[in-house]
Amino acid sequence: MAEAAGISVSSRGRFVRVVFAAALLGCASGAKVSASDFYQGRTITMVVGSDVGGGFDAFARLLSRHLGRAIPGNPRIVVENMPGAGSAAAASYIYSLAPKDGTVIGALVPGGLLAPLFEGRPAAYDTTKFRFLGSANASARLCISEKTSGIATFEEATKRKVLVGAGSVGSASYDYAYLHKNLHHGNFDIVAGYKGMADILLAMERGEVQAVCGFDWSSLKTQRSNLGPDGQFNFLLKVEVQPDAQLDALRIPAARTFAANERDAAVGDLVASQQIFGRPYAVAPDVPADRLRILKAAFDASIRSEQLASEAAAAGLQIDSASGNLVEEAVRAMYQAPADIVAGARTAIRP
Repeated sequence: MAEAAGISVSSRGRFVRVVFAAALLGCASGAKVSASDFYQGRTITMVVGSDVGGGFDAFARLLSRHLGRAIPGNPRIVVENMPGAGSAAAASYIYSLAPKDGTVIGALVPGGLLAPLFEGRPAAYDTTKFRFLGSANASARLCISEKTSGIATFEEATKRKVLVGAGSVGSASYDYAYLHKNLHHGNFDIVAGYKGMADILLAMERGEVQAVCGFDWSSLKTQRSNLGPDGQFNFLLKVEVQPDAQLDALRIPAARTFAANERDAAVGDLVASQQIFGRPYAVAPDVPADRLRILKAAFDASIRSEQLASEAAAAGLQIDSASGNLVEEAVRAMYQAPADIVAGARTAIRP
């Protein structure tokens, strides 16, 4: 029999067997790992877009202690802090650089997620394409002053100069300080550059600044205990997206009542809409759909568990969760807001 393609009859059988074995090996090595098996023996990194020690960090660490038990395979969860630009640094990392296999979750401050909208310039990420697992709570934001500051009400703060501490551009303390200065006529000198809310509180206690704005109510309760009418702080303003009985009892005026007209009120409402997802958790757009479903289900199960609720209550953390789908709808709605209202918001939260 003639040889074909340079392969002898005797060697052709061996060649076919080798090729067939290699094909089988290739099929085995390329076999798709089921989503339910993927996390077995793996580690998930939760990247927190804020500094250590604040309320945002506390929520993320609380969730990290429970999330792995709700994921098939019970992966280990580790927390890494990546503060910077109001969480924009962490958002950029997750969107562009981090693995897209479902092993990296972002705990992203809303201000960072909305930076492309409110700053009006391109970013390294498209917030509307993040896939959200959910949000741990809907936050209320407060302006507070030290009792020793001599500023007891927001009316006084519109007439007397007030030193207000703030973080970096895009942080809640920065954006809300300028919002209340520009939209609600607070007579603020804003001292920016603090690392986070914990540092601003210390600065207030040292007398470096007199007040801070944009403080999340649930975070404040984890960092200070004496918060009644005779406590450490004066409560100047509140911005809330749903009623809170404790805040109602403190009789804090709503920021919206200081808006000069309906357009200004609508601008303030747009900025406040981010509070619907006060503690959002997200993954990159390209995470496989089956793993995304697992992570969303695990978030829902963890955040509603009695064990997490008990631990949150002991730490003073308020759980008021929203589903990932609801967060995605809220984000899309903000990015589709009328152009003149968006323009007003951009002006209101910057110098």
